[in-house]
Amino acid sequence: MIKLKRYEKNPILEPKKENKWESEAVFNCAAIRDADLFHLIYRAMGEDNISRLGYAVSKDGFNFFRLDKPVFQPENESEKLGCEDPRIVKIEDTFYMNYTAYSKTAVRVALASTKNFIDWKRYGVIIDDINSKDAALFPEKINGKYVMLHRPMIPGEPLEIWIAYSDDLVHWNRHKSIIDLKLESWTSRAIGTAAAPIKTEQGWLLIFHGVDNRAMYRLGIALLDKNDPSCVLRRQKKPILEPEKEYEQRGKRDNVVFSCGACEIDKLFYVYYGAADNVIGVATMDKSFWR
Repeated sequence: MIKLKRYEKNPILEPKKENKWESEAVFNCAAIRDADLFHLIYRAMGEDNISRLGYAVSKDGFNFFRLDKPVFQPENESEKLGCEDPRIVKIEDTFYMNYTAYSKTAVRVALASTKNFIDWKRYGVIIDDINSKDAALFPEKINGKYVMLHRPMIPGEPLEIWIAYSDDLVHWNRHKSIIDLKLESWTSRAIGTAAAPIKTEQGWLLIFHGVDNRAMYRLGIALLDKNDPSCVLRRQKKPILEPEKEYEQRGKRDNVVFSCGACEIDKLFYVYYGAADNVIGVATMDKSFWR
């Protein structure tokens, strides 16, 4: 059974009281490795409870330097109450970031891009007819289409992982559920994408989160077909990470491990996760999983 191994010096990022925008919590970060550096775009909250995104960078994936100002924050009505839970991929020479735009009336999937993690181009809300979140692009076109996972929030419908396709990254169609709750105890309430899918020899590695009836968040793992990612090849029944440490069990929201990003280097995957909606930790997994 696959399990993540926590970094012994977790948490790796904590709130900074001297910075008002991140004084209360840092959590749920996008992660990508590029040019031999680990880049995190992390969600932060201050006393106003508005989610903004900060930037941190590292050579080794454990010790990070971070900027004192947010690199992305609400600018329009659709995200007035916050920009949440970013997930990043690199397509050709551009980094694309899905994030949740949170307003008084809606929770929507939005998209932005950058080449340097500081200057951003907004594409706005890209699924505008329903509430949805937990969106993540695949890092390349598949069969000539851009592909994205997301989790619609449709009244009366289960909270499951859906897939969608696009020609231009802005207009999406062919939405359908691909990973259901399966009524497993730790995913009985909801299931959603964690890190953006990572391409492996065996298929697309998908780390996801599950929520049980007590609102405890855990992480799981699945494998999607390389040429048809709507096809789930494998799905481990047991979680790969669950709240066990004090910093995961006590915080702004107790008993939560929630990932939005993972990187690969040498023989390991580095999985970054928010712990108790308060701090950021990292755990690793051998790349020879499921062999």
